[in-house]
Amino acid sequence: MARTFDATAPDFDTRFRRFLREQRATGHDVAGIVAKILDDVDARGGEAVASYTAKFDELQLDPTTLQSDNVDMAALAAECPADLKEAIDFAHDRIAAYHSAQMPADHSFTDDAGVELGWRWTALDSVGVYVPGGRASYPSSVLMNVVPAKMAGVQRIVMVAPAPKGEMAPAVAYAALRAGIDEFYPIGGAQAVGALAFGAGRLQAVDKIVGPGNAFVAEAKRQVFGRVGIDTIAGPSEILVIADSSANPDWVAADLLSQAEHDPSSQSILITVDQAVGKAVDSAVDKQLKSLATAERASRSWSAHGAIVTVRDLDQAAEVSNMVAPEHAVLCVADPDALLPKIRHAGAVFLGHHTPEALGDYVTGSNHVLPTSRAARFSSGLGLMDFLKRMSVQRASAEGFAALAPAALRLAEAERLPAHARSITIRTNAGGGDGG
Repeated sequence: MARTFDATAPDFDTRFRRFLREQRATGHDVAGIVAKILDDVDARGGEAVASYTAKFDELQLDPTTLQSDNVDMAALAAECPADLKEAIDFAHDRIAAYHSAQMPADHSFTDDAGVELGWRWTALDSVGVYVPGGRASYPSSVLMNVVPAKMAGVQRIVMVAPAPKGEMAPAVAYAALRAGIDEFYPIGGAQAVGALAFGAGRLQAVDKIVGPGNAFVAEAKRQVFGRVGIDTIAGPSEILVIADSSANPDWVAADLLSQAEHDPSSQSILITVDQAVGKAVDSAVDKQLKSLATAERASRSWSAHGAIVTVRDLDQAAEVSNMVAPEHAVLCVADPDALLPKIRHAGAVFLGHHTPEALGDYVTGSNHVLPTSRAARFSSGLGLMDFLKRMSVQRASAEGFAALAPAALRLAEAERLPAHARSITIRTNAGGGDGG
């Protein structure tokens, strides 16, 4: 059973914040192990990557090409069932349409001083996409990371995914080909992150690394950040459902379990204005767990990290939701449009009784790579903008320079930067040829 909270109680704020601070991520001390692997890959390149792949994945690689005769993506993709291919195609097209609509426009204007100002958007040159591999089948992860990069105009997209003993899910292979991947390496773990960041064998380093992975992959991304860009350091999955008396308890329970089944560290929170709804949902969770194939993980998540919060009204529900800043917020209320403006912090919001979070995971088109661990307070989910850079552009005419120069010169002098000042005065009659 999940823990219960009464948001009208005097000590609620203290108790609930303590609950939110509880450690959910695995406690493995991986930083030192990852650092050694990264140093080795940086020093030995393909030889190190091949060695770790043989050790951890029991797969022999050519140290130069980082390829294996036992992994043929085209052959694997051909094994993907036809109906699953159709579903992947459907999801691909919706994700492409959603993200292409995010493309920003270049802009320029001339201000009152006659100075032309603006900005241009340019795509990254190269991106590395990490995809969980082996028996795990996450074609949606391929699409959510590759398609936005394609829509942004990234020219080189490299996909890596571990293939233990040569195993890779046909759906992952098909999704990769459907998304346009033509550079793939069957490598995983911290060594794959190192190869993407530093280069190894024929794999040339990329500019940014995106995609989910285990604790070793997350730590490796943390350690290479700065040398390359990264998307985020993802934590355990989260869902928060706000429900009123119009909600179907069975549907809400299914939504809560949709994230609980990911991992015992996942978190599912129900906020309700009706205590009877909370009790009905809790009973529905227990009932559904009995027939859920992932019940062991989901049950541990629900009992260790789940919560049912009873609130005074929907205004207070929004306040509590913003305190949580969840990865996913589902508004199972009679008027979700009225509640939406009050939700300030969430990775993604799902409106109404017929918009379960699972739709967003796969086919609404919105991206499912979202901030976790309360990071929605200051960050957004993955999107087209993550694969673009904004360059500022400015041009001053002689008249514009004359209007701006005095203030620029005074600031340069105040900051005691004489070369800055000279670059101004050398262009004025007062500065002469020397800059004075």
